[in-house]
Amino acid sequence: MAEWNLMMQKINKLNRFVKKNNDFIRRFTAGVKMVEVDDLGRLLIPKDLTTFSQISKDIVLSSAVNIVEIWDKDLYEKSIAGDDIDFADLAEDVMGNINDDSDGIS
Repeated sequence: MAEWNLMMQKINKLNRFVKKNNDFIRRFTAGVKMVEVDDLGRLLIPKDLTTFSQISKDIVLSSAVNIVEIWDKDLYEKSIAGDDIDFADLAEDVMGNINDDSDGIS
């Protein structure tokens, strides 16, 4: 949760009158939910998030330093193949110039 709060502090600094910023924020936070691990160590992904993320059967847990991403296996493989660059360009345009070393997120 601490990592999420740090990221949201950065996002809250964005100028909401810039269309790209609003597009980024909307897409970045789409479907955000709190999910907890049960007593057996299982993580239940809500149905609307499995639909949104197009998870069908097999998943990939991808670690990006301080973030864990949950992907549909086939979509993950397509993404790392380099075909899915639109959102990456948007993220770089919006977040690329924010560099506050004090919080560890860059």
